[in-house]
Amino acid sequence: MSEQTSGKTPVDFWFDPLCPWAWMTSRWVLEVEKVRDIEVRWHVMSLAVLNEPKIDELPEEYRELLETKAWGPVRIVIAAQQEHGAEVLGDLYTAMGTRVHNQGQGIEKDVVAASLKDVGLPESLMDHWDSTPYEAELRASHKEGIDKVGQDVGTPVIAVPGADGEQIAFFGPVVTPAPQGEEAAKLWDGTLLVASVPGFYEIKRTRTQGPDFSNLV
Repeated sequence: MSEQTSGKTPVDFWFDPLCPWAWMTSRWVLEVEKVRDIEVRWHVMSLAVLNEPKIDELPEEYRELLETKAWGPVRIVIAAQQEHGAEVLGDLYTAMGTRVHNQGQGIEKDVVAASLKDVGLPESLMDHWDSTPYEAELRASHKEGIDKVGQDVGTPVIAVPGADGEQIAFFGPVVTPAPQGEEAAKLWDGTLLVASVPGFYEIKRTRTQGPDFSNLV
């Protein structure tokens, strides 16, 4: 990753617009951007690419979701990045996620097209829905993020500079609902503290509910 020129701490965030957990984490990190001196840099990763090696082992419903819903949106996102610059990704992801997750419109072709319109990107990007000449770039972006944390995770992946200048990367944090204000800052500070401990590997807790988007609508 290139160095940030704003003086703020760069936070690299890999997302797949299909994933509701990545969406919730993305809303949290944008809250952190308001209360900590960070700047988020968005990157695309793909649950479809991640699960390719084990697609036949997945539950039928999830396999069908990946095969029929997952490819089109990430192709559009990578095409937007390649043709209009990485700076469009944050607004495009927000537009897509608001429609898909907050408003429950689903990750359909017309929803993605409407999201492009929301942020002033050309409808011609929809030509990439079924195939794109940027598949190599899509896979490279995915690989860059996933190589930092390993194959046995999902989205999102976040990477920040550590104390020695090397990137510290982690999967998550997975959180619902997205903390606001100082609660967002507390989670950020704690996440960095834990991730910076040499040898730290993983923490998990009991999960009793799905994503709660009520405070974001």
